[in-house]
Amino acid sequence: MASKYHGPINRTRRPISILIVIGLCCFCYLIGIWQKSGSGKGDKLALQVTQQTADCNVFPQTTLDFESHHNYVETVETSELTTKRFKSCEAKYTDYTPCHEQDRAMKFPREDMIYRERHCPPDDEKLRCLILAPKGYTTPFPWPKSRDYAYYANVPYKHLTVEKAVQNWVQFQGNVFKFPGGGTMFPRGADAYIDELASVVPIESGMIRTALDTGCGVASWGAYLLKRNILAMSFAPKDNHEAQVQFALERGVPAVIGVLGSISLPYPSRSFDMSHCSRCLIPWASKEGMYMMEVDRVLRPGGYWILSGPPLNWKTYHRVWNRTKENCRAEQRRIEEYAELLCWEKKYEKGDVAIWRKNINGKSCRRTSANICQTKDADNVWYKKMDACITPYPDVKNSDEVAGGELKKFPARLFAVPPRIANEMVPGVTVESYQEDNKLWKKHVTSYKRSISLLGTTRYHNIMDMNAGLGGFAAALDSPKLWVMNVVPTIAENTLGVVYERGLIGIYHDWCEGFSTYPRTYDLLHANRLFTLYQDKCEFEDILLEMDRVLRPEGAVILRDGVEVLNKVRKIAAGLRWDTKLLDHEDGPLVPEKIFVAVKQYAVEGDENQSTPNDD
Repeated sequence: MASKYHGPINRTRRPISILIVIGLCCFCYLIGIWQKSGSGKGDKLALQVTQQTADCNVFPQTTLDFESHHNYVETVETSELTTKRFKSCEAKYTDYTPCHEQDRAMKFPREDMIYRERHCPPDDEKLRCLILAPKGYTTPFPWPKSRDYAYYANVPYKHLTVEKAVQNWVQFQGNVFKFPGGGTMFPRGADAYIDELASVVPIESGMIRTALDTGCGVASWGAYLLKRNILAMSFAPKDNHEAQVQFALERGVPAVIGVLGSISLPYPSRSFDMSHCSRCLIPWASKEGMYMMEVDRVLRPGGYWILSGPPLNWKTYHRVWNRTKENCRAEQRRIEEYAELLCWEKKYEKGDVAIWRKNINGKSCRRTSANICQTKDADNVWYKKMDACITPYPDVKNSDEVAGGELKKFPARLFAVPPRIANEMVPGVTVESYQEDNKLWKKHVTSYKRSISLLGTTRYHNIMDMNAGLGGFAAALDSPKLWVMNVVPTIAENTLGVVYERGLIGIYHDWCEGFSTYPRTYDLLHANRLFTLYQDKCEFEDILLEMDRVLRPEGAVILRDGVEVLNKVRKIAAGLRWDTKLLDHEDGPLVPEKIFVAVKQYAVEGDENQSTPNDD
């Protein structure tokens, strides 16, 4: 019907429409030429923005669009972004360590130090509030000054200044603590002590890169190894020596709360080039040598074990220790016997110090009888009971071969192919995919530095990668100005052995629980796909609250994940007093993976009127 009555009119309009379209196209073309010539207003505005943002802040406000541009994701409605604001915890929780609290610990047996191990609260007892810094909290001194000084207001505990006064652990001066670098067994200072060890252990050669300090005190040994390009993983229990691990981290030294008790250490086999005990009070000769066997498990073939303190030099000190000569002699004899059983060769003993070296393989071991561990996976250790058994060496073809594979000297070790990958011990990881992963993380870190201009400087010294993978983030960021705690979640692919073979340090952990550290101990937290990993395992809220606990005021957070997941994270983070931004992927807005960046606001006890977080 329409065709019959309106046909002539339509035929008249069609040429007119075509002419209008052609005219509009020509007009747009002329406008485009005018703008491209440089005389358009858009160019002037762009020039003004460039000039205004030449001096970039940590988070440039005007040059970055922090909104997600992924067109395939449903927009979050304003009503959905309404979140709860987390309240501040009571002041008594300022140093709260959820899995190492004294009240809970005292409910467990003291035998084998079980009460000093991890005991986390059940879900209905978790503390879901924001732990504030103590009054007067100040950003810690930058490294390397932080090695020697810490503000009293940040760690207000003077107990060690009295108890360890003659041992040069720590001194109180005005409003700061001073760390002279001494220790129970090295009152002349850690440098002189390390020089003595270096006469036997090739500390300066690059062959020694990772170290374990058992019962570390305030971690002066680890602190002075850092300047020799050695990373020490230090641990000590949360006990009557107040805040020793807290002091260590405040100084900028890697450390965790931990103990050699009844549970295996949270590190893979063959991790450390060197292990150290300086009057650490671990009963090495007891439990059928179980603790020495655990050190042997994590000690790399060819690695060194250093013991200083009792029972060594017992002829001089047995009266001071209130022990008989026979008792001390018997203890040292048992240590020597266990060392021989483990195929450790004594290299040095003088005064208070003895050094053993672990054989490079099992070919030369002459064990008449030994309890060999039957487990097929010596790296499966999370909450696993420690046994008095010897972890077998990996097989070798000849007596000169290093069991498990020989490592290059550091820093070549950092990007060389780790033996675990070369030997196809990590499912799904090949030499090619490892090398591609390194290229990718170099690209990612370069992009991060555009958003966080101080990344790579001493502003961010204590860094944690919460889902470390192959250690690519830490390797790309490697610098003497910082260190990275590489955390491999217990539900992820077990890659921590690779991390250590690269000359980096790290630990196993389950992020459904609290981390073994004090509040305010890290400058920057990084996580790649962590929330996707834990999406059906535990509440995002609990993970974010734990991140807030360990992050220092004005510390930074970088998360990489899918945009759907990060929208959920962003909603919760709005109640954490974090200033947050969402960045596009380096490859453009159509990539569904996004980057979440945040800064924790400064807040101390008594600050009730906190500023509103900035969520761009």
